[in-house]
Amino acid sequence: MLRPTLCALVLVSLAACGDGKEVSSFSINSSSSDGNAAGASIDGNGEAVIDTPFFKGKVTLPKLKLDADNFEMNGVHLYPGSTISSMNVDVRDKGGEKDEGRVRVAFSSPAAPAAVRAWFKGKLSAAGFTLSDKGNGLTGKTDESKPFTLDLTPDGPGNSNGVITVE
Repeated sequence: MLRPTLCALVLVSLAACGDGKEVSSFSINSSSSDGNAAGASIDGNGEAVIDTPFFKGKVTLPKLKLDADNFEMNGVHLYPGSTISSMNVDVRDKGGEKDEGRVRVAFSSPAAPAAVRAWFKGKLSAAGFTLSDKGNGLTGKTDESKPFTLDLTPDGPGNSNGVITVE
C-alpha cells in the first residue's frame, strides 16, 4: 500500500519543479514478490498516469523541468548547467533483504563529453565510487557496490548528452 501512494506523491511533488520552458519525463515502476505492480509517470506534456492496484487515473499537471540540482548521487549532482530529459526508476521487491532495481537518468550538459567525464570521475571517485574509463563515459560500482555506467555522446560543439544507469 505504501509504494503506490509513494508513486503518486512523488509525481505530484515533482510537478512543482516545472516552469514550462523545458520539459522532462519521469516514471516510477515497482513490483513486489506477491505479484502487485504499481506505476506512475509524467510525460513531457505534463500528462500524469497512475496505475496501482488501489487507484488508476490520468491527470494533467504543470510541465516538469528537472535540472542538475534535482538529481544527486552521494552528494554529487549532475554536471553544472545540465538538464534532465528523462528519469526512470524501476523497483523490484523480491521479498527478501536485498531488493533489486534500476535508476536511469538521461541528461544534456553544456560541455564536451571528455570534460563531463573528467568532472564526474573526480566527483564520484571522491564519493566512494570505483570507476574506469569506457569510451566517452565511465563504468564501475557505487559506494554500495551497485553497477554504475555513464554513457556520453557529443551533441554539437561543446555539448553532450548522457545517460547514467545504476542497477
